[in-house]
Amino acid sequence: MHPWYPLAERRGEWGNRFRGGAFVAMQLTRSYPVAIHDGSTMTSRASAQQIHIRDLKTIDDLSRLRAVEKEVWGMADDDALPLTLAIACKAAGNIFVGAFDQDHLVGFAFGFLGREHGQTTIHSHMLAVLDAYRHLDLGSRLKQAQRERAMAMGIHEMTWTYDPLQSRNAHFNFAKLGVVSDNYKVDFYGPETSSMLHRNGTDRLWVRWILNSRRVRDRIAGKNSRVETLDALKLLAPLVRFDPNGKPARADLAESLSRQRISIEVPGEILEVERTDMPLAREWREATRWAFRESLKAGFVVSEFTRSIRGQQGPGAYLLQRATVNELIPEA
Repeated sequence: MHPWYPLAERRGEWGNRFRGGAFVAMQLTRSYPVAIHDGSTMTSRASAQQIHIRDLKTIDDLSRLRAVEKEVWGMADDDALPLTLAIACKAAGNIFVGAFDQDHLVGFAFGFLGREHGQTTIHSHMLAVLDAYRHLDLGSRLKQAQRERAMAMGIHEMTWTYDPLQSRNAHFNFAKLGVVSDNYKVDFYGPETSSMLHRNGTDRLWVRWILNSRRVRDRIAGKNSRVETLDALKLLAPLVRFDPNGKPARADLAESLSRQRISIEVPGEILEVERTDMPLAREWREATRWAFRESLKAGFVVSEFTRSIRGQQGPGAYLLQRATVNELIPEA
């Protein structure tokens, strides 16, 4: 679950907020101070070069996760990762990597071993970066550290979940990392959690990251398909689109599913919609839930995402193709 890149994978925002997911990827729209050990606060002046990424090795390292986790997601104690469980997961060979500003933990990623498609995978359950450090692209660095460690273990695929209404997480996951998805989960964590980010259901896209595929290598190297994606979207009538009042409008399902490609639009800032008009946010949840479920059931795969398709303040859009993951990514 990545919160936004707030990153939080956990509840699916990148924040892997990126449980289950995010990378999230998700970015909060308000700022949180960085907690210093003496109780004071500060604004980070650290450069990317000053932040080092390393494995979390000791009980002291793992004990620092809770403060970062709670600050990023704002969840209750009962929802935070118990220290004893973190210790056991680490001892069993699961991946914990942290981003450090000197000795201060400012972000982390946690993934555990899973089993899918007849092979061992890593499920990246949480990825979080403190607000004051999110401008340093630490989410990418943590994901790449996870990838390196997973590949060293002989693992070829990583999964996580994120909220598909979180456009920043979607951009991070698809455009920067090269994930794909053929699995939509309704209220994955239940109707809501203690986190302030999960008041509009906990639907998630379950994404697949084929670690050594050409697609992933290209995205990590900075090559994306934005131009091609925008060209494709211009030719498509969205299955869900913005009407003139900013509400979700649904297209004819049978007509849409008869095509080889379809699109689904989402708000550019769903957190702001939730803050100002929760009924409208729930309309977007219901409409996009319908669109993803019906299209994936019909044999489509979520292959791309692009933000701001109608100008800087416009919506984002997913591109879905009638295909299997193996057809899109032969290395899968």
